[in-house]
Amino acid sequence: MTKKILKGIITSSKSNKTVVVEVTRKFAHPFYGKVIKRSKKYHAHDENNKHKEGESISIIECNPISKKKRWKVVE
Repeated sequence: MTKKILKGIITSSKSNKTVVVEVTRKFAHPFYGKVIKRSKKYHAHDENNKHKEGESISIIECNPISKKKRWKVVE
């Protein structure tokens, strides 16, 4: 099984070893065809706390690390 990789921007890096990444996707409305933007926030594991707010990073699926963390930062 291949793991999903998403790209997004860090919105928060205040937690220890955790960053919040906002991933935005665009898609066409199924009936009207207008392009719609939707975003979702993911909690990702950042082992060395080296990433800061505003950075653009990639995250990859992993086994659950805590209640909300199911993603890791790709180096």
